Amino acid sequence: MIRIVPKPTDTHGDNSTAAVISELKQAGADYALLDLDAIDPLSESITGDLIWVCGMKQDIHQFECLDVLSLENLIVNSPDAIATCASKVKTTALLLKNGIPSPETLFTASRDLAADFIARHGGKAVFKPVYGYDGIGVCLVTKPEELGEPPYYLQEYVPNDRDFRVFVIEGKAVGAICRQSPHLTHNIHQGGTGTPVEIDPEMQEVAAGAARVVGADYCGVDLLAENGSYTVLEVNGTPNWHCMAAPIPKILARHLMEKEKALRS
Repeated sequence: MIRIVPKPTDTHGDNSTAAVISELKQAGADYALLDLDAIDPLSESITGDLIWVCGMKQDIHQFECLDVLSLENLIVNSPDAIATCASKVKTTALLLKNGIPSPETLFTASRDLAADFIARHGGKAVFKPVYGYDGIGVCLVTKPEELGEPPYYLQEYVPNDRDFRVFVIEGKAVGAICRQSPHLTHNIHQGGTGTPVEIDPEMQEVAAGAARVVGADYCGVDLLAENGSYTVLEVNGTPNWHCMAAPIPKILARHLMEKEKALRS
């Protein structure tokens, strides 16, 4: 059985969960929806299933539910991978530790260290919420007075007019788009437009490396092009696949069915 945790941000016109369910239906797969808010995982009898987390709320209850369910089931992505991707700090630490290129980053509760970082980078740095999503709350800061309450997650500002979202499944980049906007962030939810692009060898290498170090079975890796190379901005453990030419729902459904079959064998 494939149990599906629906993405809470799905809408009628943008429904990632339904897109994959449609492919599972066509393939005759056995599946059911799983509402994490409607169960007690300590008394739940779900065992031996594959649970696909299309999306989830960023709250303690849902993370704890998945952690408990992972004791007797295969979770895709694993709770650890989802939690790692949700934290920009943990993701950045793993990228740096494993030599995956990423913009210089500071994480601190010290306004003095934040001021030094901004000054050292020419009076510009990118502030990001540690647990943000969809580009919400990302802004350019030029002085420490523009910062709110700590802690501060700051990245060097890399001048750009676009970024790239690469969809990776089991270490293989299966689709990619170039996202563009007149804003600092090029996220589709922030008004960016996406255009499918070919996956070049370096894009494959960097995106696959990022997926590996965060432990994600599948993910969306966001890249910037810098000096002829790619640098990783972040990794999304419950990604969307807007504007991709590749049939991601079909590829993802096939992947889930193969994982579930292997689990039963």
